[in-house]
Amino acid sequence: MPIEIITGDITEQEVETIVNSASPSLLAAGGVCGAIHKKAGYELERECKTIGHIDAGNAVITQGFNLKASYVIHAVAPRWLGGYNREEELLKRCYHSIFEIVEMESIKSIAIPAMAVGSYRYPLELATPIAISVAKEYDAKLDNVLIRFVCFDDKIAKCYENCL
Repeated sequence: MPIEIITGDITEQEVETIVNSASPSLLAAGGVCGAIHKKAGYELERECKTIGHIDAGNAVITQGFNLKASYVIHAVAPRWLGGYNREEELLKRCYHSIFEIVEMESIKSIAIPAMAVGSYRYPLELATPIAISVAKEYDAKLDNVLIRFVCFDDKIAKCYENCL
């Protein structure tokens, strides 16, 4: 399937799974993470507490609770610290972790935000090619999976479209 890029609210996507740009604690925070936790309800926070801490580059899956999506993949992207602290490697690993779960769980549709470009300050022009290249790699090997990047605004969407 083609990779889709849209501007919108990830919590409103009618897909099987959405991705949460999570903090290592997996607990509610600001931005995408806060919006997902708020819409999903307290059960999501409770399930995340039982999982505990995960490191940058890793991902875990939970139920979606009150979301339209059945599942949430919580992925921890790296904070941008100038590019000298394995950020590129960790962001690639983050996307690979997401798609490994998609493959393992036989997920058929997924919505992904622009990981790390918000409060983690990863430069959009550096993060986008990583996201697109990993998505293309898995799109080629996963059978019939809808991959949708849901961008917060038109500027982010345009960068994703140009990279695609």
